Amino acid sequence: MKSEKEKAVILLSGGLDSTTVLAIASDQGFACHCLSFSYGQRQTIELERARVNAIKMGASEHLVLNLDLDKIGGSALTTDQAVPKMRSEEEIGQGTLPVTYVPARNTIFLGHAVAWAEVLGAFDIFVGVNALDYSGYPDCRPQFLAAMEEVANLGTQAGTSLGRRFHIHAPLMKLTKKEIVERGMALGVDYACTHSCYDPDPDGLSCGMCDACLLRLKGFREAGLADPLPYQEGGK
Repeated sequence: MKSEKEKAVILLSGGLDSTTVLAIASDQGFACHCLSFSYGQRQTIELERARVNAIKMGASEHLVLNLDLDKIGGSALTTDQAVPKMRSEEEIGQGTLPVTYVPARNTIFLGHAVAWAEVLGAFDIFVGVNALDYSGYPDCRPQFLAAMEEVANLGTQAGTSLGRRFHIHAPLMKLTKKEIVERGMALGVDYACTHSCYDPDPDGLSCGMCDACLLRLKGFREAGLADPLPYQEGGK
């Protein structure tokens, strides 16, 4: 634990992964400043979960920024395009990039995180990306995060004139969903207060059939645990 709490910016979507990362950063002794985005996504319930968890888990601050990525489109998460359902593990892990990819989303999110971190005097940024149990998004790879960290240090006053170094932490990068669930449970994460589904119903119930739901359910199953979330009828 740190003798004095250093500030960190946590990208918090309200999902399983980012909530686990918040718990990890808090456990490491950081004063956590959570950053979420209302970007025109269909799964707005995740923002409700993010707000609740930021409070429950003792975040120092929670900022929600509005971005109109739905005006750009190009993703099933920001348009009325159908979300793929019941894809096999092989399709999820090795198939073509799914339509749920949001163009440059993590580039945009991390750019805002760096800007806020510079204002806060925070030089640690935490993000819940993962390169094992995921849908193959290019902005979830270690190479991408390394490049973004370099951009942060080359393109800010803190990183040039002041000689500070930003560090982008991805503590879940090499973990399976099973391992992520186990890590979060050990840290006391309440997964009943998270949301992963790409296509929830109007009441916020998860579909149980999209990539995000299938990967989440796989993680709990392999950990020998029941997912505490309710699902739509026939979807779990």
